[in-house]
Amino acid sequence: MHRVDVARSAGQDAPKPISGFEGFLRQDLDAVTAGLTLTWSSGVVEGHVNRVKTLKRAMYGRASFTLLRARILAQG
Repeated sequence: MHRVDVARSAGQDAPKPISGFEGFLRQDLDAVTAGLTLTWSSGVVEGHVNRVKTLKRAMYGRASFTLLRARILAQG
């Protein structure tokens, strides 16, 4: 069975919120398939984003942008 056929059959009997989500995924089925099958990972990038957000949250209202920038670059 072709992957588009599987997506169509999965959304036929689903509740409305699920069928809407299925339609959204079907719009870019190639990207969804690539995201689920390729071995590439953005885990390292997500780790850095999490670190920056944690620093930003901890320094909110306490320090200037210059100090925040220095701390982010120093730990990179």
